[in-house]
Amino acid sequence: MIVNVNGKNYPSDVVIRNVEIYDDRSEEIYYSLPDYPIYINKTYLSLFPGFEFPGHWHEDIEITVILEGEMIYTVNGEKIHMKEGQGIFVNSRQLHSNYSVMRKECVYICMRLNPSLLCVSSSFEYEFVMPVIRCTDLPYIFLDSQVLWQNRVTELIKNIYELKNTKTLPLRTQTAFFEIWALLWENLTFKNNGSQKESADLDITRNMVDFIQKNYAEKLSLADIAEAGAVGQSKCCKLFARYFGKSPVVYLNQYRINKSIELLKNTDLTITEISLMTGFSGASYYAETFKKYLGKTPSEYRHI
Repeated sequence: MIVNVNGKNYPSDVVIRNVEIYDDRSEEIYYSLPDYPIYINKTYLSLFPGFEFPGHWHEDIEITVILEGEMIYTVNGEKIHMKEGQGIFVNSRQLHSNYSVMRKECVYICMRLNPSLLCVSSSFEYEFVMPVIRCTDLPYIFLDSQVLWQNRVTELIKNIYELKNTKTLPLRTQTAFFEIWALLWENLTFKNNGSQKESADLDITRNMVDFIQKNYAEKLSLADIAEAGAVGQSKCCKLFARYFGKSPVVYLNQYRINKSIELLKNTDLTITEISLMTGFSGASYYAETFKKYLGKTPSEYRHI
């Protein structure tokens, strides 16, 4: 069986959901099972507006494995070019996103695991879990299929995905998570050498993003965004360029577009009403901006 989304067909086993980001830029977490902090899904980059999964963070560990195609994955502003067979381990609380520059399809497995799954005792948490998730020198690990232990991690993720509809998924997943953690300890050294300046810049950026997400429906200027971070406009622009690869205004408009898509899909509001509700000055500018990012007008997108 297949399902049709926005005029494209996808396998019926692909879970399709809107991306929900909280005001502090953390992602609203959906888990595959209601009682276990485990999420695993095969997805298609084309499911997301502009072939881009927006920048976000969460407490969970995230592991992505590319099955087909390629994409750019960013972690705290660093770009990693990922191809078929490769993967990435993203540590807890890291700002990350993924996209295709050429808007080409990429099929991948995404798995999120909450570190609490490893905390079988307080001593275990203190000795084995906290040193990893608090390691400032370990925002991510690129998983190269040519490196034996890293390839083992990607194979474990693929194996778990094949078991996602079985009753023993929580048991198999927890077993795999412990093996992955053991591989980290056997092959890496965990230190905290990250600069205080980098940490401060991330906090400033989160504050500015928080301001945008709380006030996107209002008329906002670059000065307003910079003020939310208690920095000048020049540093504001530099921070957005570093962590998101775009200007604050472009980030703001894309966030507004994403919010408007939810209204286009789920309400009968007019284009003018939606434009004003999402912070655009009018339907004309909204349609122009929408087409610039998605290649279609809001009306065309709504009727796909």
